[in-house]
Amino acid sequence: MIELYNIVRVSCKHFFKNQMRDYTENRKFTDCTRLELFNALLRYVADAAKARGYNEGRKKVYYISAEFLIGKLLSNNLINLGLYEAVRDELAAEGIALSELEEFELEPSLGNGGLGRLAACFLDSLATLGLPADGLGLAYHCGLFRQSFVGRQQAETPDGWLKWGQESWMRRTHVHYDIPFGNFTARSTLYEIDVTGYEGKCGRLRLFDVDTADERLIKSGIGFDARDVARGLTLFLYPDDSTEQGRLLRVYQEYFMVANAARLILEECLARGSDLHDLADYAAIQINDTHPTLVIPELIRLLQERGIGEDEAVSIVRDVCAYTNHTILAEALEKWPRAYLEKVVPRLMPIIDRLDARVRAEYDDPFVQIIDAQGNAIYPEKFNNKTNGITFRRWLMSCNPALAARIDAAIGAGWRKDSAELEKLLAHIDDEALLTSLAGIKLANKRRFAEWLREHQGTVLDPDSVFDVQSKRLHEYKRQQLNLLWCARTLLDIRAGILPERPVTVIFGAKAAPAYTIAKDIIHAILCLSDVIAADPVARRHLRIAMVENYNVSAAEKLIPACDISEQISLASKEASGTGNMKFMLNGAVTLGTLDGANVEIAELVGPENIYTFGLSSEAVINSYARGDYDPAAHLEADPRLRAALDFLVGEEMRATGDVARLERLHAELAHKDWFMTFPDFADYCATKARMLADLGDEDAWARKALVNIAKAGYFSSDRTIADYNRDIWHADYAR
Repeated sequence: MIELYNIVRVSCKHFFKNQMRDYTENRKFTDCTRLELFNALLRYVADAAKARGYNEGRKKVYYISAEFLIGKLLSNNLINLGLYEAVRDELAAEGIALSELEEFELEPSLGNGGLGRLAACFLDSLATLGLPADGLGLAYHCGLFRQSFVGRQQAETPDGWLKWGQESWMRRTHVHYDIPFGNFTARSTLYEIDVTGYEGKCGRLRLFDVDTADERLIKSGIGFDARDVARGLTLFLYPDDSTEQGRLLRVYQEYFMVANAARLILEECLARGSDLHDLADYAAIQINDTHPTLVIPELIRLLQERGIGEDEAVSIVRDVCAYTNHTILAEALEKWPRAYLEKVVPRLMPIIDRLDARVRAEYDDPFVQIIDAQGNAIYPEKFNNKTNGITFRRWLMSCNPALAARIDAAIGAGWRKDSAELEKLLAHIDDEALLTSLAGIKLANKRRFAEWLREHQGTVLDPDSVFDVQSKRLHEYKRQQLNLLWCARTLLDIRAGILPERPVTVIFGAKAAPAYTIAKDIIHAILCLSDVIAADPVARRHLRIAMVENYNVSAAEKLIPACDISEQISLASKEASGTGNMKFMLNGAVTLGTLDGANVEIAELVGPENIYTFGLSSEAVINSYARGDYDPAAHLEADPRLRAALDFLVGEEMRATGDVARLERLHAELAHKDWFMTFPDFADYCATKARMLADLGDEDAWARKALVNIAKAGYFSSDRTIADYNRDIWHADYAR
């Protein structure tokens, strides 16, 4: 059999050199500005992706999510299309670095944290595996927000990502819907972004915008009049919910998303031959967290409009829809006042009431009722677990090409399509040349990140220090405050003559929700402590703190390959999975973590000698909550070192550096509440990190730990996760 794809790969330099002329108006590369070249290259790659075609089949997966944190796409698409080396080398021959052009690309502001990044990895894997699938969501104009640090505090501004004069991957379609709310009707337009599969066809990310959106509504920072729903509906991801108008706007957003999605799904299924009675043979809808759940009553309503009785409509929708829950935190399990739904979606309330009546009739347990429900696992046959994963195309091949090439040299390139082959690295555990090269690659990545951070925000790092990294959404359950207390304790120890084993740079990357006061207080305390340490000529030789401004996918792609210690320190029982832990281990970092989320599986895979765990067990935490007997004051009284670290946050130096009200509020929150049990884990955390820093002194042993983590990361491929979803839930046919 002649592999036509390989013929293209062999000759792709020739194709690129000649075909780019069509995109540069027949001008030489050297006659174009860098922006003109970027625009031409983006158009060229977009057309190459479109020419691949789309994964098609009778049954299609529709992945509905409020977030898709897709990151920049140029390098990722070049890799998936098999064009990266040819484009890079051809540009280099003309004296142009591909990285120069990549700097013009703006990261799409379509997500925030792990939820959106997981959705993006899933789309990549759906396309790569050849499953007919689309992501469905909203085309936010300004994302969550762009973070900056002003006066050592987080400031928020719009994160606009669509600019005049710069090409975008997103294209407008001719698909429109009229979406009726309680008091007005909104007209939508569908936009699409192609999702390239690795050496295969494409899927699509399909995003709806409201035609009346108006960025001029934004006045100060990210503030705008949330009462003007028609103009503000798609301006921001997760509008500020500290006011009733903001909370109502979230309901408007969520219904707008699913109402458009439901109409598109039904139209496409009808076009593929469905009579809607057999909808489950044509569509599998995956609801990513609670935000899209109104698609259930909306689909029932639309099916009834088309003449299907309610009993059958409920049965159809039950067979079509599946739901992914990512956390047990109550704040993430959305509940809206009935009055909100009656105002925003009055046509859905009769259906929701009748669904609630069905549940009440079937089950006596009040915890499973839809109205005033509190949730309970009374449907055991409907529950199953799926271990999350990441796409290795972006999180190794794209962001760490030197490591990817070294792995190729050691075990071949088979791992690029079958991540389980990474285990072959274990046969090289005593290969001194490989271990030495891993350390060299890590140091080069640390230098690259340090240079980027200096250019990005003027922060200077020592790449020869240990890079101890905690990068994730700022939330108390993720416990950045625990790391903060360690930093304060270490500063006090240094001043007392007790030095860490080696210089450490603690690097944070996190955004706090604009209305999440304590989270913003934690950021403020981190930034203040960073400056206090920097002003101490002795301490700064041993300890530094850096916080990455506006942490996003682009920053993560530079930071993760540079990490030595991966901080995964959420309170046990609170993290459903996490995927940052997977990205770090894949790039050779060693985990410092609680036995929470996917840390449990990482520990099982790598063995206790290749991970550093500490802290309370999930059972101990759950039992303590059940008893209601946790007393933070008792821990402060029993541990003077903890008390001194906490009190330093409101000590003279910190008060002179920061906002006293913020510092005192954080101190009081921890001293009197500490809801996520920072104090019980503090001593064990400090001791475990000290052991880690000591072990880093044995470079060969540490390199072996890194190698084992890389080798065992293959299990955490999102390709495996998606295959599991399809086998157990979706049952769609592969197109390739």
